[in-house]
Amino acid sequence: MITFRIALRVLRRDRRTRTSAILMGVGVAVAAGLMLLLVSLPGAAQARVDRAAWQELAAADFVENGEEAAMSLMVVEDYYADRTITRIDVAAHGDPSAIELPPGVERFPAPGEVLLSPALRKLSGNLPASELADRFPGEVVGTLGTEALTHPDQLVALVGHTPSELENVAPLVDGFAEAGTVWNPNLDLLAGVGVVVLLVPSLVLVASASRLTAARREQRLAALRLAGATPRQVVAVVAGENAIAAVGGALLGWAVSPLARWAASHVEWEGGTWQASDFVTSPALTLAVLVMIPLLVLAAAVVGIWRVVRSPWGAARSERPRRPHWLRLLTLPVAGAVFFVLLHNISGELGLLLLLGALGLVVASWIVIGPFLTAAFGALFSRVWRKPSMLMAGRRLRHDPKGAFRSSAGVVLAVFTGSMALTVLPSLETLAGSSSPFRDSVLYVYADADADAVAERTDAALARYGIEQRAERIAAVELRTDGMGWEAFVVECDSAARLFSVDMGRACEEPGIAVTDSPELVEGTAVSNFKDPDVVLPEGVPVHVISSESSRATIPPLIDPAALPAGLETEPSIVAVSVTPETAEVVRTALAGAASGLKVESVSTRLASQQAQLDDLRRVTVIGLLAAALLSGCSAAITTAGSVMDRRRTFGALLAAGTPVRLLGRALRTEAAMPALVATVGAGTTGVVVGGGLAGLFTQSLPVVTPWVLAPVVLGALTALIAASVCVPALKRVSNEPLSDD
Repeated sequence: MITFRIALRVLRRDRRTRTSAILMGVGVAVAAGLMLLLVSLPGAAQARVDRAAWQELAAADFVENGEEAAMSLMVVEDYYADRTITRIDVAAHGDPSAIELPPGVERFPAPGEVLLSPALRKLSGNLPASELADRFPGEVVGTLGTEALTHPDQLVALVGHTPSELENVAPLVDGFAEAGTVWNPNLDLLAGVGVVVLLVPSLVLVASASRLTAARREQRLAALRLAGATPRQVVAVVAGENAIAAVGGALLGWAVSPLARWAASHVEWEGGTWQASDFVTSPALTLAVLVMIPLLVLAAAVVGIWRVVRSPWGAARSERPRRPHWLRLLTLPVAGAVFFVLLHNISGELGLLLLLGALGLVVASWIVIGPFLTAAFGALFSRVWRKPSMLMAGRRLRHDPKGAFRSSAGVVLAVFTGSMALTVLPSLETLAGSSSPFRDSVLYVYADADADAVAERTDAALARYGIEQRAERIAAVELRTDGMGWEAFVVECDSAARLFSVDMGRACEEPGIAVTDSPELVEGTAVSNFKDPDVVLPEGVPVHVISSESSRATIPPLIDPAALPAGLETEPSIVAVSVTPETAEVVRTALAGAASGLKVESVSTRLASQQAQLDDLRRVTVIGLLAAALLSGCSAAITTAGSVMDRRRTFGALLAAGTPVRLLGRALRTEAAMPALVATVGAGTTGVVVGGGLAGLFTQSLPVVTPWVLAPVVLGALTALIAASVCVPALKRVSNEPLSDD
């Protein structure tokens, strides 16, 4: 109790200690608010997935016996412009009231009834029916609640049918999937990475806040030790001084955490934002964070005064710390060699865990060599530059490189991870594409046995909408030879040139088989329509070699109906329509309305979906880097302010001797910015190299380096700017105080 009263007395009487406590409280508040947000990320990701669990067909309980099935369920993705629409087609096999409805779904739609999400209802109401609303035939009888949507702007349609309408296209299930049965591994991984990447800068911020005025505190506590205070009493005094600021800062962070959750809820993912309730943490978890952060502050403060406890005389004399040894430089090449050896010999889950461990060693190696490089730059400044500001900054960096680099340690992990991600993502983007043989301007449906009916309904809808294009039917057969088989399409030559991404050349002059591979593979081949005995192609069937217009497209053999063996009957299974930009949405509506829940596909929608995923990852990466920059900048700013306050006597003497504040400000800005730049450039370069290695797991080509990798450089500049911004105000405060206070 006596030690606590001493701590309170110090806070009341010593203005600099009080200022230190205020800054510490602010730093702890920022860290606490962000950590409360971070620990809510995994729960937010799962809450988002749980709301949409009923939209997942794979998570439903399938049944084989129609008498035991509660309903037929079909889930497909549709598109309008660049927005994704989730379409759920259902048909009750018995009493609809016996089917358990998901939260937010007010009723089970009867045949001819439709329930729309608010965003889809608004969008369809603002467009001609031929562009969107007619895709969901029936009367709109209700609106889906937010509890049934991944995000407020999700476009969802729940369409009711009779069992016969979905008999050949929808599987039989026991009901909708329930919450807790679906996981999104990509979202879970992203949330976990976000927690790790931002947690380290948060902890560094807490540690930086706890070390404010560390030198002045060491001298004061060393005097107490030399006067007879026990180590336990000294630790108690430190704990009392820091507990007040730490607890107050943690409570302030808890009070402002709703603002952080509100900002996070506006980050787009998979086409929409989040609900504010997604980021709610349990009372137990919130209490654990609010208790853990002050404990970390106290632990860091106690560790910081260990020299006082162990050797009070050395602390009182402010002995110079030892310089980092050059052997620290060996940690990076050793860790890098281990990583690349494991990368080229990865196998199984154990290999993946070892690779992640090696990746952690690479990151940790920069935290080890950072102080040595900081000291080396300080020595370089002292030897090469003769400006007083550079000499002063160089001597400070040489004197205490560990303390100078400490505030920048948090940015190492963020910059490394960001550079690695921004190197891997463009390489993955080169893999994005579609192997579909159809042209970008073609919409198609795999309708199987219902192809003729779908085509007829599509033509009727197109005629009703005044569209000239008509549906074209494509039959799928199998070519078999030597026990092997591959798919082929039966389609007229003119239609093939119009629908497929090929240059037919002169193949239309004589009906035959068009292939992009070696023509000899077709010789002696049998044709199967999947139900009748195989029929061998007649001798002398013309085989034309055509060229693909897309390097990624997989073009199957195209057989003209006139070249088929006599007596072989084929049935169409694919319905396709060639569109123009002006008619694309109307044709999609005609196909979707006619297909009764079957997916309308196109190359452009596949590419748009892939690009949207890459854009999401890139956006989240940049946001994470910016958050890490702010945290690291705050850490560096607090460290810089603490450095000025600890050296108040030195700066006061220099100012009294006539040294301009501007000169000291330049020295301090260099001293604060250099470690951040060292960490940024070093970790960023390493991240690009490691990212290039990881990209080799997905592609054999060289990694793609884009201007996005410069984002970490901007991060370092921002961190350095924040750190340097507090130098001059702190110096002016020192110049306005009487030196006799010390």
